[in-house]
Amino acid sequence: MACIYICDDEQGILRYLSKLLKTHGYAVESFTGGRSLLARLEAAPGVPALLLQDVRMPDLDGIEVLKRVRRLAPELPVVVMTAHGTVDDAVHAIKLGAYDYVMKPFPKEKILGVLARALEHRQLTEENRRLRDELQRGDDTPPVFASPRFRQVYDLTLQVAASDANILILGESGTGKELIARTVHGNSLRRSKPFVSLNCAALADSLLESQLFGHMRGAFTGAVLNQKGLLEEADGGTLFLDEIGDVSAAVQAKLLRVIQEKEFIPIGATRARTVDVRFVAATNRDLQQEVAEGRFREDLYYRLNVISLTIPPLRERPEDVAPLAHHFLRRFAARMKKEVHGIEPEALRSLGSYHWPGNVRELENVIERAVILARGSLLTADLLPVCSRPAPAPAADEAVPALSLDELERRHILGVYRHNGGHKSKTAEILGISRKTLDRKLAEYGVQ
Repeated sequence: MACIYICDDEQGILRYLSKLLKTHGYAVESFTGGRSLLARLEAAPGVPALLLQDVRMPDLDGIEVLKRVRRLAPELPVVVMTAHGTVDDAVHAIKLGAYDYVMKPFPKEKILGVLARALEHRQLTEENRRLRDELQRGDDTPPVFASPRFRQVYDLTLQVAASDANILILGESGTGKELIARTVHGNSLRRSKPFVSLNCAALADSLLESQLFGHMRGAFTGAVLNQKGLLEEADGGTLFLDEIGDVSAAVQAKLLRVIQEKEFIPIGATRARTVDVRFVAATNRDLQQEVAEGRFREDLYYRLNVISLTIPPLRERPEDVAPLAHHFLRRFAARMKKEVHGIEPEALRSLGSYHWPGNVRELENVIERAVILARGSLLTADLLPVCSRPAPAPAADEAVPALSLDELERRHILGVYRHNGGHKSKTAEILGISRKTLDRKLAEYGVQ
């Protein structure tokens, strides 16, 4: 649901516009002056989809408000409202970057049309920027590794990238499945077309369908514009479906149709649209077991699993810990503009002896935290979280418990969860897993 901010010192205008826009499916926040509006934008500049503001206000001139809005939220489309005597101000506002203006009193069809066009313009601008960023970033930066295990995966990735077959990437959370997917795209014949990524576990079914297939205006409450889906955005390129094992049976059936027929129907549409997309899917689940237990369609599994790539967890390729740690160090030091150049041997030994249940993502979080806290030019062992330091060696007469990897994972997840006072979002971030995955793990462990 698009959120629109309205700023006008006339209470009657605010009430009329709020009621009108809410009736047509918009979320609305109202402000009686420029100062309160600017304070709200400073606190959360990315919240509104559009600003509708008066060009004349008593507490702060509307033109000055517009100038400050452009600095706080340069991408935010602004429509100004003006009376007959202030048209020159409205024209000046357009020159300063406002999208359009409407003259009071305005019929509801006029204002709704202007707002719809402004929102559609923003949507197109965001799509163009995203595609431009994808092309500029490129997908051919090789992964960082030193282990023979990962070398096998990387060589196979390059070998299969040139084909146009669908690929299923298997591996635990945080092992680098999206990086491998980008490597596939960057070394394929589709490299000049979009690479579009979607985390299937992060969205409810209804939102996932809308994101994938798009929707038509009026298809459901809040659908005020036609929305292109990610399938159309990825046309000619690659669509990466992360956590495909979390997709519902209904969405699985629709995905199967797209893969088989190369066509789909947006929500609320009556005609099918065709696309040419290469599918790369990833999951940390055992899909064969999911198929056997009836939770994942067997025909979809075989359509996606033309070629499979299995990424080993970080604990099975300890040779990669040091080069990855130095890679993340360089990245975060440059981003934070800090003079941190290396990692002390003791800290490297600690990193190398840890079992990394959160894999590469957990290592990345650990190094980012260490760079933030670093006061000198080297990362030291005391900057590492307690959970990433090796446990002290047991005494000679102390029995070492024989634990399975599943039990080690269970103890680590519960330890981090309790350490954070039961805060799920923070726990998931530290572990490098999605909130949905954490919920599933806690349910398995009997934590309510």
